[in-house]
Amino acid sequence: MKRELLAPAGGEKSAKIALQAGADAIYLGLKEFSAREGAENFDACALERTARFAHLLGARVYVCLNTLVKDGETARFFECARLAYNAGADGILLQDIFLGKVLHEAYPQMELHLSTQAGCCNVYGALLAREYGFSRVVLARETPIAEIKKMSEIIETEAFVQGALCTCFSGQCYLSSFAGNNSGNRGRCKQPCRKRYRIDRSGFENEVYALSTSDLCVGKRICELADAGVTSFKIEGRLRREEYVASAVRYYRNLIDGKKADRTDLTRAFNRGDYTEGLAFGQKKDFLSRSVQGHIGERVGVVSLKEGGYFCAGSYNARKGDGFKILRGGKEAGGASFLRAGKGGFFLASSIKLRAGDEVRLTTEAGAGERLLQPVRFRKADVSVRIVGGELPEARSEGFTFTGREPVPFARSAPLTKEEIEENFQKAEEPFLPRVQAETKNAFLPKSALNAFRREFYEAFTAHLLPARERFADAEISRADCTSAGEKKKAVVTRDPEGADADIVVYKPRDLKRIAPPKRGKEKYLWLPPLFTEADEKLVAEIIGAFDGIYTEGSYGVKLAEKYGVSLFAGAGFNLTNRFAVVGAVQAGAKYYVVSKELSRAEQNALNGNGAFALQAGGISVMELCYCPFEKTCKSCDKRDEYTLTDEEGRKFPLVRYSAGEGCRFELYNCAPLACESELCPLADLTVARFTGKSAGATSGHANRSML
Repeated sequence: MKRELLAPAGGEKSAKIALQAGADAIYLGLKEFSAREGAENFDACALERTARFAHLLGARVYVCLNTLVKDGETARFFECARLAYNAGADGILLQDIFLGKVLHEAYPQMELHLSTQAGCCNVYGALLAREYGFSRVVLARETPIAEIKKMSEIIETEAFVQGALCTCFSGQCYLSSFAGNNSGNRGRCKQPCRKRYRIDRSGFENEVYALSTSDLCVGKRICELADAGVTSFKIEGRLRREEYVASAVRYYRNLIDGKKADRTDLTRAFNRGDYTEGLAFGQKKDFLSRSVQGHIGERVGVVSLKEGGYFCAGSYNARKGDGFKILRGGKEAGGASFLRAGKGGFFLASSIKLRAGDEVRLTTEAGAGERLLQPVRFRKADVSVRIVGGELPEARSEGFTFTGREPVPFARSAPLTKEEIEENFQKAEEPFLPRVQAETKNAFLPKSALNAFRREFYEAFTAHLLPARERFADAEISRADCTSAGEKKKAVVTRDPEGADADIVVYKPRDLKRIAPPKRGKEKYLWLPPLFTEADEKLVAEIIGAFDGIYTEGSYGVKLAEKYGVSLFAGAGFNLTNRFAVVGAVQAGAKYYVVSKELSRAEQNALNGNGAFALQAGGISVMELCYCPFEKTCKSCDKRDEYTLTDEEGRKFPLVRYSAGEGCRFELYNCAPLACESELCPLADLTVARFTGKSAGATSGHANRSML
């Protein structure tokens, strides 16, 4: 199986650099519905140019329409998907699996990939994606390697191998949304996870980057992903500089091709936390970058005091324009620049007072950009040109012949030379790298006419190489309507089901190994986490039948409920934001569903139907952490069920532990409980605190102000 190296393209320049550095495919966003709104992104014309460039190199282009889509935006979403395909996209990447099903039914020839934001992490999610017309799933970054192998037997899989990591489980982060009304699910994340926090546990009381992950770099372990059946290896970084994209592509190109791979350039281009291999292979101590935020660069030495200056001994040949970050005791102390060369090292200039023993990290290498951005991949072509006086000019390549419209004038004095023609035709537009042979006799063409003939040939040659494909017309997509609202019921999601007074009790266990069905409640559902692995299923398989159904935070619940013959309660993690999604969830078997907690009251009410719920009271889960924020210091752990995460402004966020198949996981709750009302059935999350009605310090969430 051919493995695909997939690179980010924040704009046209980045796209060309990635492709000419050796990427097999690129992914990019339009001006709308892109999960990286801050990138340059593409309009239709830029996409068409980029797709043509990629296809000439035999590469593919995937367009990201991977944000959540509101009810009033669905028509425009379908229009953008059609526009992207008609402009040359080879695949469309989207988050909403139910919206994808509708898109597939409207345009069955369109290749669809399920975004990592959909949180696909097990065989049940893979089966549903395949059934709904997706050809590939982008794995949730937390998916264990054993799970990846099983999923890859069902559907093509795409795995991240390099770049920034979200601290929260894919698609389940709402901290930026509730803290500042900028939703990560809409491409506007303000990265509150990269700020400083302290936790009320011994050894973790100091203010550090408690939730900031190191950058992912799987390196040679890419071979294990390949052995697990992964089709596409993805580099994150649509917001990163072109030098980073080029160095990452070259590094992984060499690894995939079995060549010697040196990641020095990559480390110097951007490196947060000296890298981690991620969670697919199990959490290691390097997963979090608690002491340093941003680019840490490459270690080149330590400071010593010499000749009255700051000297760094080492083998790195520093020069003017280099930039350095200084670490002291593992923490960032300031910056420095190259001052002058010295014997066995170099001297530094800094606005801060440096100390002997300070660590010197190279973060900017002068001249690296010029070297890294040189293209190494072209479309080679043997071109023959015949320009003879009195005849029509002619150019040929790869079985294609292009003939000019007017005979070539005879030369009266200085005829056109073979060398002039060859030099002219070697000025082809990238990505062509032509080898030209010319023939001429008694011909004269002014330079402008020869240039025009050359441009016309390469334009026609490109059209020959890339014949136009069938363009999609605007399809008739019927507007989905929710069924009328049914009986008003109250549901609670709680870790203490015996104390809950509700029609529906969703039991959220602290430990998946110790589950007992609640006695209270007319209907009883078992809560299952967003990351649901085979190990988790083994823990709950025998007890699921004792409940009326399962409440899941991901669409994998559709196939899981089918397997066990129980009802499905589609939780808030389904991120249902439009009628197509709501109808899709109901048609997939959801007896009850929760509309997105990022919608306003009016937007939620528009999605009201039989079995519709909205979170109206209690705790608001804003992050799902599938790792230990205490860096797996298990021997010294106090094993508390709940901690408090405090930010730089003094706001306190409950951090709640629960135990799953591979150990502890954590949920982060908003600093204020929720108190709001809607027309939908009320759903209360009582995990953190028993709370109903209005209270001082409570928030109405997005009730009056929808996510941006």
